[in-house]
Amino acid sequence: MEVFPLETGIDILVNNASAISLTNTLDTPTKRVDLMMNVNTRGTYLTSKACIPFLKKSKVGHILNLSPPLNLNPLWFKQHCAYTIAKYGMSMCVLGMAEEFRGEIAVNALWPRTAIHTAAMDMLGGSGVENQCRKVDIIADAAYSIFKR
Repeated sequence: MEVFPLETGIDILVNNASAISLTNTLDTPTKRVDLMMNVNTRGTYLTSKACIPFLKKSKVGHILNLSPPLNLNPLWFKQHCAYTIAKYGMSMCVLGMAEEFRGEIAVNALWPRTAIHTAAMDMLGGSGVENQCRKVDIIADAAYSIFKR
């Protein structure tokens, strides 16, 4: 029997994990701040770093972060400063890594214009929130469209 070596490769990394607390500064416990920074910003950065050597070997290497467009309007920080900082850290990873790995790995962000029905929305929005949200399929379709390019 012939044994073939296991080929390990990564073509696409989607940084979608996120911790959320839509609380103001005084009502956000330090542990919650640490969690959001560690999951959102640090997790995105370190997961990307670990995958980049494999993505560089791929013919279609791509990182996609589910993170918002950078907008320094104070409105976005006013009610939930720590969360916004943590999510913007993911966006800054896109900005920096897209330039750093230009021509080797595609790096993009995806952020919906409207609410998407997720477990987080169930937690934050309460009963009936799914009627006010779009289905997650729209994000999957948008990601697929980005990956096809």
